[in-house]
Amino acid sequence: MNSFTEFLKTLGPARIISLGLVAAGLFAFFAYVGLRVSESPMSLLYADLTQEDAAQIISELDAQAVPYELKGDGTKIFVPQDRSLRLRMSMAERGLPTGGSVGYEIFDNADALGTTSFVQNLNYLRALEGELARTIKAIDRVKAARVHLVLPEREVFSRERRDPSASIIVRIAGEPLSRAQIRSIQHLAASAIEGLTPGNVSIVDEKGTLLASGADGEEEGLLSSSIDERNVAYERRLQSQIEAIVESIVGPDNARIQVTAELDFNRITRTSDTFDPEGQVVRSTQTVEESNSSSDGLPNDAVTVGNAVPGAGEADGGANGSQDQSNRLEETVNYEISRTTQTEIIEAGSVKRLSVAVAVDGIYGVDENGTTTYTPRAEEEVNKILALVRSAIGYDQARGDLIEVVNIQFAAKLAPEPLEEIEEPFLGLTKADYFRMGETGVLALISLLVLMLVVRPLIRGILNPVAAGDQLALAGAGAGVGGGGELGSVALPGIDGQAQLPAPDGTEQGEDGEVKSAVEQMIDIAQVEGKVKESSVNKVGELVVNHPDETMSILRSWLHEG
Repeated sequence: MNSFTEFLKTLGPARIISLGLVAAGLFAFFAYVGLRVSESPMSLLYADLTQEDAAQIISELDAQAVPYELKGDGTKIFVPQDRSLRLRMSMAERGLPTGGSVGYEIFDNADALGTTSFVQNLNYLRALEGELARTIKAIDRVKAARVHLVLPEREVFSRERRDPSASIIVRIAGEPLSRAQIRSIQHLAASAIEGLTPGNVSIVDEKGTLLASGADGEEEGLLSSSIDERNVAYERRLQSQIEAIVESIVGPDNARIQVTAELDFNRITRTSDTFDPEGQVVRSTQTVEESNSSSDGLPNDAVTVGNAVPGAGEADGGANGSQDQSNRLEETVNYEISRTTQTEIIEAGSVKRLSVAVAVDGIYGVDENGTTTYTPRAEEEVNKILALVRSAIGYDQARGDLIEVVNIQFAAKLAPEPLEEIEEPFLGLTKADYFRMGETGVLALISLLVLMLVVRPLIRGILNPVAAGDQLALAGAGAGVGGGGELGSVALPGIDGQAQLPAPDGTEQGEDGEVKSAVEQMIDIAQVEGKVKESSVNKVGELVVNHPDETMSILRSWLHEG
């Protein structure tokens, strides 16, 4: 303890505070690294959430003390990977996420005793709209949906009844909805609501485009596809039939087929009556026969006006009286002539004219030199393909159909890129595991660099660890520079051999045996001392360059000495 106390006294307060700050920083850094390595990686819990669903899920996570991360403006929630599946089941048990709508779960916790009929009807309407919206969202490319229902109440003592209606707004991702999908949404909503017809369901997308107006009388138009869709569907069907036949002969991807169909979309109704005169039948016969006879019954001598006329007796031929007699026969026959009434309805969509263009590639081969060669197809083979195509589409020359089959060389095909092989995880590790391992390795490397490049120099600078040998060498060099050192004990680098010490009597013998004078000896001694000092300065410079921290420590200790 005494030595430790003395050590602390030698450090001083400033160095002790510095050591404390360094230790605190190291503790915080390694604590962060340890927590980062030990914590579970985050995985996606839910995405594309509405604000209402995100708020409810976050409340549940806070109640369960589950750490989470929000990304994508709050639409994505990340949780620890080892708890994501259990959390999804837990949220599903609570009916989350709801998709921003309320369904039949609104009646789960309702208090029926204190609820009025108005509130019950309103909750039923909300639940019905929410369930329809959830069902519509299950359709492909429909990301969100909202439904508004109008269900008129039947008034008491009223004979008139208003029909229900619905309006739906959908948010679509990708390509627009087809006509068939729009009709399916209308029929889906109509089937779920009593009394609702598909014609009373209007649909709008998120851009405000009217997909279905829901006007009266539109249902008949919705039952049949549009003109363009029917035309394109018919052309594609014929094209697929022709491709199946032609490619089975010339090989896959060796034929290009284009079909153009002109359809008649006029709906014609014809009614005709036909009478057959040969098919007459007697319906009724009426016969009337009359026979009349009359006579005057007067004597010849009776006085009459006729007798008073001159010559009347001669005209009568001497008869005693006049007599009249008539017969009439009338016959009426009624015949029923056979009649045929025929009503003919020609539906829209009949074919008026077909145009088919078929291009077939030739035959490729490899010659002896390895060069690819092209050979056109024989005319007989092209004619056979033409005959097959005519039979496949129901060719009618009177209708004006046109079919062309041409053999032509196609452009050079680019080699398809090889498919990337799906490699199985090595040792059962997924990509997330490899990222985790890489993150751990980076943190370990950063920790090692911090220890070597930051912590170690700081501690060495605070404690001033100086080697004893280097300190003695610096002290001896300093004494030599000051002139108080013993020259005879210092090696003279840079001079050939060991420096010659002056003789005791003040003379020095040279290499040639000549005795030098005292002045010459003093000059030689001065030169030796200069070289010694130069060598000492060079030595000090090398020590300073090689040991800068120790040099600063020695200078500080010299400054603190009395």
